[in-house]
Amino acid sequence: MRTATRAAIAIAACGVILHAAEFKETYRAPGIGTQDFTGKKVAALVITDDMPLRMSAEEALVRVLKERGTLAVPSYPMIPPEELRDKDRAKGWFERAGVEGIVVLRPVVMERRVRHYPSQWSSVYYQSLWGYYGYGWGAAWTPAHTSREDTLVVETMVYSVPKDLLMWGGVSEERNPESVDAYIKELVKDGVNEMKKAGLVRK
Repeated sequence: MRTATRAAIAIAACGVILHAAEFKETYRAPGIGTQDFTGKKVAALVITDDMPLRMSAEEALVRVLKERGTLAVPSYPMIPPEELRDKDRAKGWFERAGVEGIVVLRPVVMERRVRHYPSQWSSVYYQSLWGYYGYGWGAAWTPAHTSREDTLVVETMVYSVPKDLLMWGGVSEERNPESVDAYIKELVKDGVNEMKKAGLVRK
């Protein structure tokens, strides 16, 4: 996962055209009523071992959350990396910091599929003169080539710390992202817009 993510980040991002993230599935906790994080301390947490990706994505999430009226903070300067994976120690850090909500982004998988397409020299049409003759006038030769398809799946969750409850969740999918970093930053905006629709942040 880490290698694939780094490889995708390394792809040049210049001129990338981003589009709205498509959430394949969403969830909103039933019966939560109005749970507005406006004016409250909310932590941004990106679950990945890739520190540069985590830092940039958390900062991007903090900026968007602040625009919606929350007192957003990134998690990376708050919790020592060696304690982040321990849920009990991490819980203590969040609680001592007075965090009331946590917005979590987690890249789940980067799946790479490579398909090889053989040269048309292997086609039966090429095996005899007259078989080729009839075919050749109707089709041009195509050289051997390879196609690659990368699929990035990201979970976005909003948790209430005092209630220890999932308030909202969504799963998004992107095929062939030119930059994982750029895609997640775009996903941040769309995720917070979904939070707005769910009444979790200011409209």
